[in-house]
Amino acid sequence: MANDTASARTRPQFRNLSLGQLATYRLPPAGLVSILHRVSGVGLFLMLPVLLWMFQLSLLSEDTFDRLRMVTGNVLVKLILVGVFWAILHHLVAGIRYLALDLHVGIAKEPSRKSALAVFAVSLPLALVAALWLFGVI
Repeated sequence: MANDTASARTRPQFRNLSLGQLATYRLPPAGLVSILHRVSGVGLFLMLPVLLWMFQLSLLSEDTFDRLRMVTGNVLVKLILVGVFWAILHHLVAGIRYLALDLHVGIAKEPSRKSALAVFAVSLPLALVAALWLFGVI
């Protein structure tokens, strides 16, 4: 068998995936969008009881609304809410991208890369605007 030379065979390679070695791998933008889409979905699911509680406080009475304003006046709570805003926006924009991919729009390598970068180009500035609004800058 002439094709069984070491150069002709493709053998599996061992990849050391220790924490120090993970920095050497560059994940493509589509892979990063996919991971962040899952992370944002899990985060939104876990925050759902808190968000429903906050919604309930905002609707019950003026006293509970004032209590909610006092709770959300804390800087740490505002930072958490910025994370929730980002999760909502990223999950929404990435979800629209995935709907387009399900319709076989932009499934080639370069359009997929561009749409993944577009997810970041849309969701991050919108999250920044939401953060500026939450902190009272705009």
